[in-house]
Amino acid sequence: MLKARFTKQLPEFKLHAEFVMDREIVAIVGPSGSGKTTFLNCLAGTAAPDSGRIELGGRVFAEEGRKPLRIQDRHVGYLFQDYALFPHMTVRDNILFGLPGRPEPPHVRELTELLGIRPLMDKYPHEISGGEKQRTALARALAMKPELLLLDEPFSALDDDTRLRCRNELVRIHRDWQIPVLMVTHSMDEARRTAGRIVRIEKGLMTELTAP
Repeated sequence: MLKARFTKQLPEFKLHAEFVMDREIVAIVGPSGSGKTTFLNCLAGTAAPDSGRIELGGRVFAEEGRKPLRIQDRHVGYLFQDYALFPHMTVRDNILFGLPGRPEPPHVRELTELLGIRPLMDKYPHEISGGEKQRTALARALAMKPELLLLDEPFSALDDDTRLRCRNELVRIHRDWQIPVLMVTHSMDEARRTAGRIVRIEKGLMTELTAP
């Protein structure tokens, strides 16, 4: 179970996080600049809360007065909105980045086949489309078999058919792996179709919406 109760000062307001989730898919919605990505960053460790506590399965990620847990020790998969692929690495090397020195495990082959990027493994990011980059980034986030998966606008660059397939694949992966999935989206329709719960963040305040 993920428990996050913390504050983080942003330029125009303070983010007040009061959030608990189990092994479910939760969508985070809200206008641009409302604190959605900052919330994910604090969970992942790329930003630090000013006060409060974050824990996952009893492991403390951050707590006031304590040194935050290192990013690599959190076992969190993160699909960034801009993909953050390494341009000098192939698709294969990008996906396996979190598994240094290890041969490709069977679940990575399954993931790349499921996401339709197996034929792209020897290509570089500049040689593939935006949708293919997004699926590569999703495969990289999942390759480490994370205990928590964070998705920042995971379907935004995809055409309708690919978006539907990737959404169905995400739901299937969640069903098989049973890990918490937290998805930021601007689309309320996407949130309703994918998540079991929807939370709105506006000017740093979190509100649980009615079930989809």
